[in-house]
Amino acid sequence: MNTEQYTKISKELKFPTGAFIGGKFVNAISGKTAATTNPATGELIANYASCGVEDVDKAVKIARDLFEKGTWRTMHPTERKKILLKFAKLVEENTVELAVLESIDSGKPIYECMNTDLPETVHCMEWHAEYADKRYDEMSPSGLGALGLINYEAIGVVACVMPWNFPLMTAAWKIAPALAEGNSVIVKPAGITTLSMLKLAELGACAGLPEGVLQVITGSGSVVGKALGIHSDIDIISFTGSTDIGRDFLRYSADSNLKKIVLELGGKSPFVVLNDVDDLSDAVENAMSASFWNMGQNCTANSRIILPNNRKDEFIQMMVKSLDNWKIGNPLDPQFKLGSMVSEDHFNTVMKYIEQGKKEAKLVTGGEPLKVGSGLFIPPTIFTDMKNDATIIREEIFGPVTAVMGVDSDEEAIAIANDTQYGLHASLFTNDLNKAIHYSRLIKAGTVAVNVFCEGDITTPFGGYKLSGFGGRDNAKHAHEQYTEIKSTYIKLNI
Repeated sequence: MNTEQYTKISKELKFPTGAFIGGKFVNAISGKTAATTNPATGELIANYASCGVEDVDKAVKIARDLFEKGTWRTMHPTERKKILLKFAKLVEENTVELAVLESIDSGKPIYECMNTDLPETVHCMEWHAEYADKRYDEMSPSGLGALGLINYEAIGVVACVMPWNFPLMTAAWKIAPALAEGNSVIVKPAGITTLSMLKLAELGACAGLPEGVLQVITGSGSVVGKALGIHSDIDIISFTGSTDIGRDFLRYSADSNLKKIVLELGGKSPFVVLNDVDDLSDAVENAMSASFWNMGQNCTANSRIILPNNRKDEFIQMMVKSLDNWKIGNPLDPQFKLGSMVSEDHFNTVMKYIEQGKKEAKLVTGGEPLKVGSGLFIPPTIFTDMKNDATIIREEIFGPVTAVMGVDSDEEAIAIANDTQYGLHASLFTNDLNKAIHYSRLIKAGTVAVNVFCEGDITTPFGGYKLSGFGGRDNAKHAHEQYTEIKSTYIKLNI
């Protein structure tokens, strides 16, 4: 498809704007609404329901009543699987509409929405649906005189508080395993990227999810997010977002019912090239993705590139040359890999970091916004020759900004890689298998990708060390564990 076709679809889109509570779209009880705009153009897309505490209370009561009734919880896992697979199929059938909606609501390139976000969303939903009837409970080694059963039971009411950078993908990561286990799920999408989650809920209802199993409460984080956090009838909050807000959810838990909190937070991920790598071309290609994919609005963005001093200049020159493959422009034009920043506020935040970087380091390229559309377009920006205590090295920028650092040894590279308060992700490039194994073990991060930039796949758990989060993991079978309680039943046998 071309730009004209995607643009035509964007003008003809039909999408819900009410909160999805109790199996139907409704206005906020207060009647309040909030605006969502296309960040690439500044144009108003829609006004959606801006919910309050009373809407949260209503949704939680519906979710709890349904869970206790057992309509979804006690359904045979194979029957839940069938509905969830139908849900995934409907998402797949609506890929183009969802991709366009995601693009105009967030500024993401349609190229990425069509080729990454939607296919990965469908794959994730299918994988967890299939796992629903393939996970076994356990029996303890209690000897002939007793029977010890270990059962995994649905935890109850799950609240998922979403980020704005990958609205559909992150939603699938959370709701798919939570639903597969038989829970009632409430989703609070980010205020600036709300629309695709509402459409997803509509498709879930069409697939046959019982009314109230999947609900979406729209509104601000300070109101809806907090109300979910302090609600004493919610059993778990799964949150992806900033470390500061993650701390807030821990406080909410402490001040309410000590609900389980699962946090996937920020990162300042390193991209390490060891001194045995002769051909830098593959490392450079991956470094570009690690730095600029999704405009750097990615918690695993490798914004610290660390490599031998004697290869640094060559690496930078190759990165600059590779920028020809990272064109920026109209997100609905499939030739562009880069779109706009998600909002004016975030654009201003990233630009402040860039201005600070100009004081602390040498600017190689980029550094000035582009006069495209709304003006919220920041080109790939590369810095070098900074100290390890520079702001752009220490703090998460969440934009298309990376810094290239030279070191004198592999050991120094790993030490600098670990010299951060975060530990979400790292990339490691080497031609030596022994080094790959040895140094990946030394890097303090939840995911270490060797000779590639990636976050693993659906079969590998995803989460972080240190300030990058704790409490559980997304993806793989491990994602199911956080949405269950473990029950031990010990039966004495008279034999």
